[in-house]
Amino acid sequence: MGETHHKVLIVDDEHTITDTLAMIFTGNGYDVRKAYTAEQAVDLIAEWRPDLAILDVVLPVMNGIDLSNLLKAQDPTCQVLLFSGATGTAELIAEAAQKGYSYEILAKPVHPTVMLETAVKMLVADESRKNGEVAATGTLREVEVDPPAE
Repeated sequence: MGETHHKVLIVDDEHTITDTLAMIFTGNGYDVRKAYTAEQAVDLIAEWRPDLAILDVVLPVMNGIDLSNLLKAQDPTCQVLLFSGATGTAELIAEAAQKGYSYEILAKPVHPTVMLETAVKMLVADESRKNGEVAATGTLREVEVDPPAE
């Protein structure tokens, strides 16, 4: 059996972060698309449905939480991983929670391997829920990661 190539959308207005994460995920066997604004991401997901969306919270015009709410409304099966270094993020998360939304969030700066590990865990858990069983080993490309140096 061939390996599952999960589709990952990465959205961050900081091009270096977006491009670096896209390179890391692509190098680990994921089918990756990237966008630098929420509006670009909306256009992209109209034709291409990701399994996981990795979204910066603070984006120009539409923020990452509003984008994730829109994405979840269009495709409830898409997993969403938010990341942010902004201080106002907690209020946006609380507001989303009041509307019934709950998201996994990582604080910037986040080491890329931590992002990759979190994505693998989320996708494995999602597959387990969909299959009603523990996901088979080897379904996702697993990587061994040393903890980030402090």
